[in-house]
Amino acid sequence: MGSAVERTDEHVREYLIYRGFTNTLKHLDSEIKADKEKGFRVDKIIDQLLQFIQSFDLSGLKDYWLYLDRRLFCRLEDVYRPTVNKLRASLYRYYVINTIQKGNLEKTQEFFQKQAMELQGQPEWRDWFILPFIPAPEQNQAFAPYFSRQWSDTFLVSLHNFLSVLFQCMPQPVLLSFDAEVQRTTSLTEENEQLRQLLFALQTESRDQKDGDEVVHHKLPPYVQNMDRLGDTELDLVSSQRAVSVTTTPSRNFFSTFLPQGRRTPGGKTQQVTSVSSPNQAAVGRKDQANSQSSKSKDPVQVKEIKPASNHASTSELPSSQSHLSNQQTNQPSHIRHKKIQAHEKERKELFSKPSPQFQEKKVEVGEVEPPNESPSDAPNSSSSNFSVRVEQAGQTAEQPFIKLSQEEYGEHHSSIMHCRVDCSGRRVASLDVDGVIKVWSFNPIMQTKATIMSKSPLLSLEWATKPDRLLLLGSGVGTVRLYDTEAKKNLYEMNIDETHPRILSLACSPSGSSFVCSAAAVSRTIEPARLPMQVSGQLLLWDTKTVKQQLQFSLEPEPVAINCTAFNHNGNLLVTGAADGVIRLFDMQQYESAMSWKAHDGEVYSVEFSSDENTVFSIGGDGKFIQWNIHRCGVKQSEQVLPQDATGPFVLSGYSGYKQVQVPRGRLFTFDSEGQHVLTCSSSGGIIYKLTNEEPTLESVLSLGGHKAPVVTVDWCSALDCGTCLTASMDGKIKLSTLLAQKS
Repeated sequence: MGSAVERTDEHVREYLIYRGFTNTLKHLDSEIKADKEKGFRVDKIIDQLLQFIQSFDLSGLKDYWLYLDRRLFCRLEDVYRPTVNKLRASLYRYYVINTIQKGNLEKTQEFFQKQAMELQGQPEWRDWFILPFIPAPEQNQAFAPYFSRQWSDTFLVSLHNFLSVLFQCMPQPVLLSFDAEVQRTTSLTEENEQLRQLLFALQTESRDQKDGDEVVHHKLPPYVQNMDRLGDTELDLVSSQRAVSVTTTPSRNFFSTFLPQGRRTPGGKTQQVTSVSSPNQAAVGRKDQANSQSSKSKDPVQVKEIKPASNHASTSELPSSQSHLSNQQTNQPSHIRHKKIQAHEKERKELFSKPSPQFQEKKVEVGEVEPPNESPSDAPNSSSSNFSVRVEQAGQTAEQPFIKLSQEEYGEHHSSIMHCRVDCSGRRVASLDVDGVIKVWSFNPIMQTKATIMSKSPLLSLEWATKPDRLLLLGSGVGTVRLYDTEAKKNLYEMNIDETHPRILSLACSPSGSSFVCSAAAVSRTIEPARLPMQVSGQLLLWDTKTVKQQLQFSLEPEPVAINCTAFNHNGNLLVTGAADGVIRLFDMQQYESAMSWKAHDGEVYSVEFSSDENTVFSIGGDGKFIQWNIHRCGVKQSEQVLPQDATGPFVLSGYSGYKQVQVPRGRLFTFDSEGQHVLTCSSSGGIIYKLTNEEPTLESVLSLGGHKAPVVTVDWCSALDCGTCLTASMDGKIKLSTLLAQKS
């Protein structure tokens, strides 16, 4: 009950601050400090009683016990009154024994003088009045048990248990019952989440087993099972319409059921999609040709690989004759349908066994209108409505690497986000806004705020410690770095970095957990009248987290400059930094010296990270470029991409009446998945995931997360097994959590 009261007091205090009831808050704090019930904390109540006994404060002891009697004990039933009297007598005896053990006989005599009127009529106290006059009472047979450690411990435990049971049995107000209800709801939510994941796993296993059965038994799609005979036109129409469903089932290409067994790829992975192209496809929408097309079409066919069509195709576009035929086939007996399916399978194999090379493969845009290859004289059945769907080159697939399972929103911030980071264990998230408010919260199994940190001084950076991962490093704008314990909700210590360089721009904790790197910069200045920012000086310092002392200062060549971003490799032997002068510096953390440096961007370097194999470094700069650098060959680019401004900053949020907010990048602008094959970047409406390809010079966009109404300014990616969570934080204070499922290739 004590913990529930403490949490409820915090909620009430937060509510009063939110409502602006400052006077009520002051009265609440003063009354909480003078609370004699100690928030229903039994240990604190007993500590208060022992404090009166140790200080020989008899009047304070009597008054405190009388308060407990009026507040708590008097409400008990009469059957418990003897127990209360025995506890009070034992408390007084404990006081008397303490005065004798401490050798303060004056307090012993004072006790019997003041309590004589109250105690002389009680039989259990009759022999105690001679206690002050016995030379060695601890050796007396009648009083020796009370001087033993066993008696004192038994009394204190009995008093503790009595008060604990009393508080548990007291009727609780609705506000305290609400806390218990929240705890119960939390446990039920966690249980539901576990059951939901179990159900999802079972459904996935069942779907995979069903897909395996389809591959083994060559089962046809339902819309093919219900058709008697398909001509060229109808087969092509069904293929193009069915392509829409391929994007919704990326784990297995459904067009594999149209291929003979010898042309299917093993394992249900990347498969070629085939379609029949014929000049007489132009009349696909005519009802009078739907049934006669199979007998008329005898032109050679060309097997092509097709990209799934756009969503403009719909199954409602099927000719009415096919719909009527499907309804008839549904009512036929199973053995008749089975024979027709076998006949169709035989015809389909014959059809695909004679491909003709006279039509060449073409690659056109989805839905793009393309003129026919033959002239009207060569293709008498063609018409102006003839078009072809874009086809893919061999080796490409329409399967997406990720499926977005869900997207949740964390909206506790009321201003633009600067940083948003997940800890090493993936259990907690720390987010910092421009008002200096830090929220520590969890998202698994439910989204819940764990702590709120409000700083008087402006905060510019944050970083999770690696060992233990519950600690948070907070860099301010007044030259200090705080180490905050997110579980105990208190500052462990505060380090004064440098008064001449008060702006802590970046923090990076070593994977070993024994040290961290701190980037400190001077206050930025501008040149009049052009208002151009001057390049400010900076320092890069290494601090020991155990001794809380500065170990060394790195040399920044050619001149001291503000370091915007820092990152360690997996074992902490290398450190890469990006500075305001556009230079990337690589430091050897075993020798504590610069290994190499090179000019990377025309402008500031905003974000820098190691690749998954740690042979290259990626960076984003103020010139809008996303560049991959080879760390074994100084200054050699492996790839260079130009990103839009909403991915690199500065970020701009415009509103009504000419309102305009500009924010310089502070947090991480890009992050990788667990395998390092995909990168998540910022955008104006949400994060965008690109595939990193060494063969292609351009980035390939694979998934747009969306969900934001303001520009995204920082991202992070927490990966666990096949499911991962992408965090995208925007200028309106909203943070989106997109849960992804990785598709196995």
